[in-house]
Amino acid sequence: MKPIYQRILLKLSGEVFSGDQAYGISPAVIEQISEEVKEIVNFGVEIGMVVGGGNIFRGISGTAQGMDRASADYMGMLATVINSLSLQDALERKGVPTRVMTAIEMRQIAEPYIRRKAIRHLEQKRIVIFAAGTGNPYFSTDTAASLRAMEIGAEVMMKATRVDGVYSADPLLDKNAKKYQEISCLEFFNQNLKAIDATAVTLCRDNKMPIVLFNVTTKGNIKRVVMGENVGTVMRG
Repeated sequence: MKPIYQRILLKLSGEVFSGDQAYGISPAVIEQISEEVKEIVNFGVEIGMVVGGGNIFRGISGTAQGMDRASADYMGMLATVINSLSLQDALERKGVPTRVMTAIEMRQIAEPYIRRKAIRHLEQKRIVIFAAGTGNPYFSTDTAASLRAMEIGAEVMMKATRVDGVYSADPLLDKNAKKYQEISCLEFFNQNLKAIDATAVTLCRDNKMPIVLFNVTTKGNIKRVVMGENVGTVMRG
């Protein structure tokens, strides 16, 4: 069995990193994710990754408490750097060469993001973890993921969260919520669904980039998606 993608952009929700904890980083979760990513690397797949920071600090929550939006968003970007470094450490300990590239320069701990250099790392079979979002406030890490996916020439954007796809309503609040195996970007907008940031969906739609949304807490799901199995929800233009 061979992977159906040669280069992917994997977006990991920050909340995934905390596991069963209310916040912070769960070593067990990092271990599981890094082990699954290593398996994909062994198939020859080139992997770019974007991580959220919601397990440490979420900019929109800070804004709700009266913080300046730009300041809160920058704090959220720094949270993604912490997650990126923890993921890099776990991957490197497994012998997987990894680079963290940040949209906000902090040369002592990561490389500044340069598109051509990132592509070169991927060609050299290094995993590239893109941290600090887009480097701009008012943009989510979903949007950063879609942007980086386009920039590196990925074939798919994979959004990995605790939810196993796109539903017609919040499945935690509505037991009759319907899960979609496939949905168009237009249907997503028309139904005002919230599974992924609207700006990210627009960017992917305009550039014909498919999005797969799936539950990463189910062991083996990253591999299943890369192999083309029917996991989660596929969103196309």
